[in-house]
Amino acid sequence: MSAKKNVSVVVSIIVGVFILLLSVGSFYTVDEGERGVVVRYGSVVSVSEPGLHFKIPLVDAVRKISTQEQVEMYQRMEAYSNDQQPAVMNISVRYQIDSSRVDEVYRNFGTRQALIDRQVTRIVLEEAKTVLGQFNAATSIRERGRLNAEMASAVQNSVTGPVIILGVQVEDVSFSAAYEESVEQRMLAEVAVERERQNLERERVEADIVRTRAAAEADRVRAQAQAEADGIRLRGNAEAEAIRERAAALANNPLLVELVKAEQWDGKLPTTMLPNSAVPFIEANKQ
Repeated sequence: MSAKKNVSVVVSIIVGVFILLLSVGSFYTVDEGERGVVVRYGSVVSVSEPGLHFKIPLVDAVRKISTQEQVEMYQRMEAYSNDQQPAVMNISVRYQIDSSRVDEVYRNFGTRQALIDRQVTRIVLEEAKTVLGQFNAATSIRERGRLNAEMASAVQNSVTGPVIILGVQVEDVSFSAAYEESVEQRMLAEVAVERERQNLERERVEADIVRTRAAAEADRVRAQAQAEADGIRLRGNAEAEAIRERAAALANNPLLVELVKAEQWDGKLPTTMLPNSAVPFIEANKQ
């Protein structure tokens, strides 16, 4: 009887543990930034949103796929520029899985990484070669912004499927040491030429300023001389007119001369006079 009780206790414990496991295995949670693909006997039956969910124990399985933003790095990709210079590029791709197509990711690719390998990596490798092939080596270095924009546009337009390309960044483009040194020397020469051009332009502007100032000073001196000449001419004309008027007055009135003499006499007689001479400025009336 004791043995039967022991067996019954063991069976009860096993059944309890089994029930507990079934209860625990019936619930699952999906975090924010991911979706849960519910698979039953290998077939997708539903996609779970973030939160607490129920599944059939031992029948349903949940495959969680992240829908958060991810970054895939592609290191040391080889390509050639338009002028046949070998280059090595590092490119980063920002992407995320389309949350409305998570079931498609599982059906067609199984995992997120398989999706990236088949739908993104191949295209990035192809487009990197195509886009860089449209740039000269020097242009790809000097116009990195345009290279980035064209690379991003090419990848975004070519990638299809349940993945969204958020951005593409050319992290680095490097050429052979000898070529990069030649590019650096060429760029230094261009900088020197541009600096010399700016110096010549500055000297031209300064010369224009000097010429403008000299012309302004010459105009000022010319205007001043003209003003002085005009003043002299006006004064001369006024004096000449005054002389003409006085001459006319004298011609019309001879006694005016005596009046002027009288007006200018200081009233003093000469201390020495010749015999039989008249007093200056005074004419005696003849009887």
